Formats: sequence, C-alpha cells, structure tokens
Amino acid sequence: MGRRYYLECESSLPDGRITVRLFEYDAQIALDEGEIAKETWTVTFPNTAVLYLRTYKKTPNKMKYVIVTPGGNVEYDIPIMKVQDYSLDEILDKRLLMLIPFYIFSHEKNFDVYKNNVKRPAETETEFRKILERLHELEKQGVIGAFEKRTIIELSRDVIREIAQKYENVRKGIGDIMGGALIETEARIILKQGIERGIERGKS
Repeated sequence: MGRRYYLECESSLPDGRITVRLFEYDAQIALDEGEIAKETWTVTFPNTAVLYLRTYKKTPNKMKYVIVTPGGNVEYDIPIMKVQDYSLDEILDKRLLMLIPFYIFSHEKNFDVYKNNVKRPAETETEFRKILERLHELEKQGVIGAFEKRTIIELSRDVIREIAQKYENVRKGIGDIMGGALIETEARIILKQGIERGIERGKS
C-alpha cells in the first residue's frame, strides 16, 4: 500500500478544535483502509499536515498526537505550514504548486493600502503574471499537464474573488489576470463531457 497524505487548510482563529478534527479524519481514514489478517487488525494513519492560510498570534508552530493504549503510548508531530512563510520565488523554485492558489493570502493584510495606492496592486499583478509564466514553462517541460495548470489558475482566481470581495481593484486586476481566457478548467470540461455522455447513455 502506498503512502496516504492528508492536508488540512485552516484560516480561522486557532481555538484548539482543529487538532480534534484532524484526529477524527485521520482515524476514519485509518479505519476505512484497515486490513485484517489472522485476527490482527492493522490500521495505518495518513501522513497529515496543516496549512494555515492566515496567521495570528495564537497560530501554533507545532501540533502533536499522543495516543495512550494498553500496549504503550504512541506520539508524533503534525507538520505545520504557513502560507506567509513562503516567498513567491520559493514556491516556484521548489515547485510547491499546491500553495499557488493560496498565495494571495500573503497580501490580504495590505488590501486596505492597495485601495489608495496604485503602485502596490501593480506590483502584485506582476507577481501573478510571473506565476502564469512559470506555469506555462512547467507545462512545456512536461512537469505538469494542461489539466493541472488550468486547475491551479482557476482555483487561484476563485480564491482571489472570494477573499477580495470588498476590494474591486484587487479582485478585478489579479483575478482577471489569473482567469484570462481560461473560462473553464480542463477539469470542468471533462466533468461536463462526462455528465453529457452519462445522460446520453441513460437515454439509450
């Protein structure tokens, strides 16, 4: 069996409940994929991590499970990632592509400034043009396919529109750049085609 990874995104003010929620999800995954052999039940917990989209003073730097059992205690750390800790160059150079849709969160605290400052939004737009250029390069190199590229762009646009609802210059400027001509992601096109084919087969 290959390794199972589970990543939880969190943007709310930390209140301790996320650790409980993580364990519930992990335990359910372990139960669903448990294996029994010669009356031995083996459960494998996934490799879990937390991605904090927003960082507060109370945001933890580490998280841990301590599981007390009759056969002994088991404890291990849950890795924590914070979007604000990664520069754009680091995200692109290390190919942390899953962070791209959430990169806009690193600018969120400056949205009020952007309303009255033409230069700052322009600089941010330049960053997102750089993201697009790098994604195009990775596609040409065969590192990612059109499906992955379009999905990253579409998700980025969706996140930008959601968190910048009150900031039209940010929402339209960066959102339009990331959207561009990509009205639909390859994922949505494939899904739409699959639904249509399913309907046609159902009629026949």
